[in-house]
Amino acid sequence: MKTHEISRNEWPGFFDSFTRRYEGWLADVEIFGAEIGSQIEEHELPLEGITAELGNGSPDRIEIMLGAEPDDHITHTITAPLLVSVEKTDEGADGALAIKAPDGTTTLLRFRAVMLPEMVDSIA
Repeated sequence: MKTHEISRNEWPGFFDSFTRRYEGWLADVEIFGAEIGSQIEEHELPLEGITAELGNGSPDRIEIMLGAEPDDHITHTITAPLLVSVEKTDEGADGALAIKAPDGTTTLLRFRAVMLPEMVDSIA
């Protein structure tokens, strides 16, 4: 897999596009850190969206929203993110999204199935 860093000024547009491509795909959110190791925060919930708010006087913020139902909906917030990168397969599919935080943790979003969005059959 190849890793591609997304520059800060591209975050809002990147996440809008990413959400449109992958909305509804089942995803895991995993947190990595030196002190906590690897922790699965959510497992196989549908991606509802990812947003980036670039702060004007306040810290930047990225929110990952999973789960379509009220009792399984979560929002994971990364405050003052330092780095956003995406791992791509040799075929060009997005394999994982990584967001590094100032506290040394990395939030990783992975899909249950890794494939190009155009290879998925439409339900409509």
